[in-house]
Amino acid sequence: VQLKESGGGSVQAGTSLVLSCELSGGIFSSYAMGWFRQAPGKEREFVATINWIGNGKEVSDSVKDRFTISRDNDKHTLYLQMNTLSPQDTAVYSCAARPSYSSTYVYTNSDDYDFWGQGTQVTVSS
Repeated sequence: VQLKESGGGSVQAGTSLVLSCELSGGIFSSYAMGWFRQAPGKEREFVATINWIGNGKEVSDSVKDRFTISRDNDKHTLYLQMNTLSPQDTAVYSCAARPSYSSTYVYTNSDDYDFWGQGTQVTVSS
């Protein structure tokens, strides 16, 4: 299984970005997916997760009013809509996958995931 993120970049505070994560080498719809981020000098932080069918989600309290996670199983792609970005959102954003058909359990711990992308840099300037 391979994961490839895209959509990162350098933006001004208050603007929006959409990150994408494409999965190959596996059946996308059989994986629960997550987004994590790591800022310089800080530990990896949970951002959002979504179950295999897309009807179970959890978003970190720190971003829940601004970020939305979604997926398109037909396109094998995970998304993270990020609105009203601030410099505190500057980080490398990585997507992760783990096999799961659970409709009720969501995975917020990085140790729960088996596969990781290399990450995409998001830099927000004030």
